[in-house]
Amino acid sequence: MTDRMSKYLHLALGWLCVLLGAIGAVLPVMPTTGFLILAAFFFTKGSPRLRQWLLDHAHFGPPIRAWEETGAIPRRIKWVSISMMMLSFLPTTLMGVSWPWIALQAVLIALGALYILTRPDA
Repeated sequence: MTDRMSKYLHLALGWLCVLLGAIGAVLPVMPTTGFLILAAFFFTKGSPRLRQWLLDHAHFGPPIRAWEETGAIPRRIKWVSISMMMLSFLPTTLMGVSWPWIALQAVLIALGALYILTRPDA
């Protein structure tokens, strides 16, 4: 892959993550911060200017910087994330999905929550 193709790929992936993060800002079951952290990562190679724009953003910049500097997640974001994961589990149980899929989702949610809880507080 050429450098130019790589730059455009990273730029496109960065914008996709920004879009998903924006959707997550208004939909309670989608994460916002995780997608914006990914966007900052992709913009590192695709557009340092856009990466800096994300880092300088008044609302989204601090959690991205905290993650990049120390791997920390603000406590409020931890609890919102875990709450949304648990809330997303409810439709699965109410729709009559077979128990192996329910068990798989429960395990994945538990692993995700464990990962989030073991990160330092920002």
